Amino acid sequence: MEIKKIAVLGAGLMGNGIAHVCAQAGYEVKMRDIDQKFVDKGIATIKKNLERGLQKGRITQKEIDEILGRIEGILDLKEAVKDADLVIEAVPEIVSLKIDVWKEVDAAAPDHAILASNTSSISITQMAAATKRPGKFIGMHFFNPVPVMNLVEIIKGQATDEETAKIIVDVSKKLGKETVLVNEAPGFAVNRILVPTLLEAVFAIQEGVATVEDMDTSVRLGLNWPMGPLTLLDFVGLDTALHISDYFVDEFKDSKYRAPTLLRKMVRAGWLGRKSGMGFYDYSGDKPKPNRF
Repeated sequence: MEIKKIAVLGAGLMGNGIAHVCAQAGYEVKMRDIDQKFVDKGIATIKKNLERGLQKGRITQKEIDEILGRIEGILDLKEAVKDADLVIEAVPEIVSLKIDVWKEVDAAAPDHAILASNTSSISITQMAAATKRPGKFIGMHFFNPVPVMNLVEIIKGQATDEETAKIIVDVSKKLGKETVLVNEAPGFAVNRILVPTLLEAVFAIQEGVATVEDMDTSVRLGLNWPMGPLTLLDFVGLDTALHISDYFVDEFKDSKYRAPTLLRKMVRAGWLGRKSGMGFYDYSGDKPKPNRF
């Protein structure tokens, strides 16, 4: 089966990045969200990122216009998926929400369509079981920022068939990504290691081991990370990190994945990182300022 039309569910940080790389690879894309303001913001982000490439001489204005012309912002889910060959879901990391979305998608998408979740932690098998096509259900985990990061984790559920996996590997390569095939387990390969590391950095801040900026500098220079763990948490979203932590504890029954009290308090306060303007850093000014805890 040839993939020509892709529906991306979610226009946020991950969704607009996925729509960007799909359209850039030549696919027709419908990017759906629940509110026009989210769709508009997603399109604006894609345009901004493409124009950054223009300034660096990596792309022409004609190419930008062609890419944007292949993306349609849309609110109606049934309309978004009705003629899709591939549906990629990028909604928040909440199990019940994802399952509700997939039930609706399964009823509206063509029988041949492959369903792929961009989840970073949640069971592919569990979501696939909510549909009538578990053989055509797969995990397609992109990394943030999607246009820059080269990896896609491909996760087979219990019932995912080999043809589906092969098609998704081919699509990922067409997007310019490297792929790894992962057997399903909470967190898959990358987040199984990354999430406990990020949580430990928050525990260290909670205990007064270091300031926010010194913790980030230590990891960035000492471990050669491109950004520190607290900057990364702000980028990912503290609410997303908390959802993953709670999901890991429930799945693994192991307290090593527990969320620090500080992280939970920040989420309750609405300090979600970059998207809310406040997290481990304050983003209200021209330059992020580290917060004190």
